Amino acid sequence: MMFNRVARAVVGRRWVSNGIAIREAKSVTQKLETLDQVTFAPIRESTVSREMTSRYMTDMLDYAETDVVIIGAGSAGLSCAYELSKHPDIRVAIIEQNVAPGGGCWVGGQLFSSMVVRKPAHVLLDELEIPYDDKEDYVVVKHAALFTASVLRAVLLRDNVKLFNAVAVEDLLIKHEEGGAAVRGVVTNWSLVAQNHDNQSCMDPQVMEAKVVVSSTGHDGPMGATSAKRLESIGLLPDRLPGMNALDMSTAEDAVLHMTHEAIPGLIFAGMEVAEVRGCNRMGPTFGAMLLSGVKAANLALKALGKA
Repeated sequence: MMFNRVARAVVGRRWVSNGIAIREAKSVTQKLETLDQVTFAPIRESTVSREMTSRYMTDMLDYAETDVVIIGAGSAGLSCAYELSKHPDIRVAIIEQNVAPGGGCWVGGQLFSSMVVRKPAHVLLDELEIPYDDKEDYVVVKHAALFTASVLRAVLLRDNVKLFNAVAVEDLLIKHEEGGAAVRGVVTNWSLVAQNHDNQSCMDPQVMEAKVVVSSTGHDGPMGATSAKRLESIGLLPDRLPGMNALDMSTAEDAVLHMTHEAIPGLIFAGMEVAEVRGCNRMGPTFGAMLLSGVKAANLALKALGKA
């Protein structure tokens, strides 16, 4: 036993020594020579499986009941999560159907790189320390991915936020309370299951209870406006939602921000899903309203939680 402990200690020092050598190598030649000598610390395959499984299952248990659920990790959803993350007593779960969070804000318009943000939404970029080219009335981030990576990092570093990606929201949890219908959570399933219900026998979902749900699933499409369409189908929103109107940047961003609202108790619409519900114009590849709509939705959620 003593020999094993000593052996493990010696081996442990070797991995530390390797790491120090990599950091301290100055020239390209030194780094290549050092990397060619590196061997990784040993690990068992079962250890990797236990680490991933136990941590994920713990998160599922911890977030079976939470304060806020955000549906959709696009620019509005992530901006909302960032604003809420400033309140360490508020627990936030982000549900993203895709494997990669970020929605459409990894690129600008027509798959171009730059991200145009109209003022005053640049204040969020300043908070995140994202550099930009200032053009007086708007700013340009050299690559939209810089925003997405920065806000994701800021959000995921917070202890009160958990991202569940590759998870789909299949339905809303709706309770009939004294004041009427209220959204009190979401119904979830693995995305691959949700996309293949027609190809297999029924696979029931799970439920995540929440005091407030922020829906930022984007405009209508295969995965867009899902909460709006669901509420319409059960009569909690007017029949025949107006849908998103044609592109007009000058009016669209103000409208989306101002119409970000709590549609029924417990359900707040943010981002382009607002346009589907309220019929305002689309703005195309300018992101100011997405950022500030997320910030507004977060503050509406805080108000609903009694934090005003």
